[in-house]
Amino acid sequence: MNSDRSIIVTDSDFALLRTLDADAHLAAELENAEIVAAGRVPPDVVTMNSRVLFEDATTGESREITIVFPEDADVLQGKVSVLAPVGTALLGLTKGESIVWPFPDGGSRCLRVLEITFQPEANAPLARQALPEGKSDEAECRRARKVPHS
Repeated sequence: MNSDRSIIVTDSDFALLRTLDADAHLAAELENAEIVAAGRVPPDVVTMNSRVLFEDATTGESREITIVFPEDADVLQGKVSVLAPVGTALLGLTKGESIVWPFPDGGSRCLRVLEITFQPEANAPLARQALPEGKSDEAECRRARKVPHS
């Protein structure tokens, strides 16, 4: 898979996610990931166990979910597995970022992160040092990172 930039993943999440890399899309995302210490991840990044409000620009729907490991998934509680298409797509994105992602029905959807309502690293009691701000990608879906179908 080609992507024009990498996602951000904490070092602890990366170690655990590598055990799930039988999933081709997740493996490709991890291959290009920028790994950062959990205490240095920016608060606007979707990490594991983050609660994220996103918009599916394809359908116009907004939804709030928590990205979790497969064994913790529970649709009724809004806990979506990182191996689900939407879970893999949103992991590592920042607030305002969009991605066009393939779905099992053969189509693609444009997903945009509207808000991160909870990020475990941002709420950790440990003191954090913010990373320098990089370029914010407020691109519309037509300029979003595109992930080809496998």
